[in-house]
Amino acid sequence: MSKHYDVAVLGTEIGALAAAALLARRSWRVLVLGHGSRGTTYTYDGIPLARRPSSLLSGASPAWTRVLVELAQSQTFRRRVEPLDPMLQLLLPRRRFDLPPDDVAFGRECDREFPEVRRVIDDLYADLARTNAAADAAFERDITMPPGGFWERREVSRAMVGLPHLDAPVDALLTEFPRDHDYRIVVTTPARFATDLAADIPAFALARLHGAWTRGVGRLPGGDDELREFLLERVKAHGGDVALGDRAVSLVHKGGKVTGLLPHGEEHPIGVQFLVTDGPARSLLELAEGFSLSRRAQDDLPRVTPRTSRFVVSIVARDRGLPAMLGHDAFIVPASGDVGPVMVQRWSASEARGAKPYATLPEKSSLLICETLFDADSPVALSRARKAVLAVVERFLPFLEKHYLLVDSPHDGEPLWDYRSGAKTPVDRTQLRHTGGSIDAEPMIPQWEVEPASIHGLCGEGLRSPLANGFVTGRTAMPALGQEGQLLAAWGVARTITKTDRKKERMRRELWSKVELG
Repeated sequence: MSKHYDVAVLGTEIGALAAAALLARRSWRVLVLGHGSRGTTYTYDGIPLARRPSSLLSGASPAWTRVLVELAQSQTFRRRVEPLDPMLQLLLPRRRFDLPPDDVAFGRECDREFPEVRRVIDDLYADLARTNAAADAAFERDITMPPGGFWERREVSRAMVGLPHLDAPVDALLTEFPRDHDYRIVVTTPARFATDLAADIPAFALARLHGAWTRGVGRLPGGDDELREFLLERVKAHGGDVALGDRAVSLVHKGGKVTGLLPHGEEHPIGVQFLVTDGPARSLLELAEGFSLSRRAQDDLPRVTPRTSRFVVSIVARDRGLPAMLGHDAFIVPASGDVGPVMVQRWSASEARGAKPYATLPEKSSLLICETLFDADSPVALSRARKAVLAVVERFLPFLEKHYLLVDSPHDGEPLWDYRSGAKTPVDRTQLRHTGGSIDAEPMIPQWEVEPASIHGLCGEGLRSPLANGFVTGRTAMPALGQEGQLLAAWGVARTITKTDRKKERMRRELWSKVELG
């Protein structure tokens, strides 16, 4: 093999890139391949459109703090983040509820919209504060999640012993609220969009996900593209190589262990010692031709099945068609309709301040990224999903339709709609080919059903794939915890790989400085 890397990383999800940055920092030679991943945004006529919302929900997590500390980037990253006020909004048929970061303002909102359950709300957030403080203490520890062998399971059990709501019923946090009360929607709807689990969210995970939205959430001016570039810069700064346009077409293995990969268009494979993916474990097995699982390994491998998908519609509209009080993250919950709740994320040209890609929005306009969860057995055809999402948004933002500039979805394969001439003009998708878009419908990001789940319903696939030296850091490792789950998996993968080299493990311990920890 003409080239050799210690670690090859396939994909650009936050977990995979965090693992890559940590390992590069620890002096492992790292290669990152985009492996077909696409940026958060694409453009038409220079105007940005989006494939998914960009939510920095791990900003308050000790898992992310620990990554920044080791990369010596805590202060640098903190300066990039803009706090959100309100942290989120809920738009219901008869209510609009904001969750501001200020406790006094939050109390006034509760008194205005939910005076009948104010005491119950106060008790809920006291419970959430205790739960999240205990979870922070557990996740600050140097453990491997999801755990593999006996010693790792023992470490995790010790770290998580006594955590509230671990084995509680799904509805445990909300039992004091009336069964059909709207505040249940306030708690569960944002969490439903934050998780990667298609099934009911365990009570502990619900506390963690709602806490992610309500413990001082912020945003990066450049969204997920800026986060990805930030982590890739760390990889390159420590000697790693990045090839976002490349993908692995096959894996080389010997004796059940990965030894190399063949990039697309190359004649000779690249040698690798370890392989990390942001996809499910079976995505590695599909690349490893000739590798077969034993019956026991097949039985031990959790079954992960995509049950729900994230369908996204981008709307570029004039600001005068939007309510002045519309926040950055709003959740529209219709009483009925072809689709369920819709998350609307707003990126305004007036707030872009030169940050790519949103700085190229037309003056006095905003990009609305509208995401709904599309069930696998939904009666709505994919070709009608765009109109169904628009119908929900227009019902709650009644003047918006008259101020459309562009409307598109990357997932339905339908033409882009251009309204800038005053009438809807369909634009063939071939015109998006050279601006980051695609001609065909792009796959949606799934939420996963895991059988059997482990560690109190939080974990799915193990970090170690059946192909030895192959690791998983993506959405299937700890799907219940969403973005935080990917970061916990990334730390576990970096820890596991580092332990195979005592010299690098000793170097890792020496990297922690008292100044940075302070």
